[in-house]
Amino acid sequence: MPVKPLETRADLAFLVKTFYARVRVHDVLGPIFNERIDDWEPHLQKITDFWETTVFLGKSYQGNPMKIHLDLDHDLKHGLQQAHFGHWLEFWFDTVDTYFEGKHASLAKERARNMAHIIFMRIFERRNKK
Repeated sequence: MPVKPLETRADLAFLVKTFYARVRVHDVLGPIFNERIDDWEPHLQKITDFWETTVFLGKSYQGNPMKIHLDLDHDLKHGLQQAHFGHWLEFWFDTVDTYFEGKHASLAKERARNMAHIIFMRIFERRNKK
């Protein structure tokens, strides 16, 4: 598949599906997701909604990613580490760059980097409050 501009929800759906196919088989990230998600199709739709809202400034996502990640860290007995976010970002950037280019592709990577940083910092802050 040639590299093309990231322009539509269908592009985002492909990106999300391709990205999570890689994540699900990763030795570190895979178990975290696979142990919590039984039905992947609704999850992929929700994540596509998130990225549509994030990249195209739509309004399709309804959720709280910060709470989800804070709860996940709690469930993992504070096991989320910066390396988890590093793996996630590496896969995200590689998947974006393999298939897409342009301003929305760059924005998807920028927002992912910012989100990973902010979420990990909030996790770290929450741990230190206890």
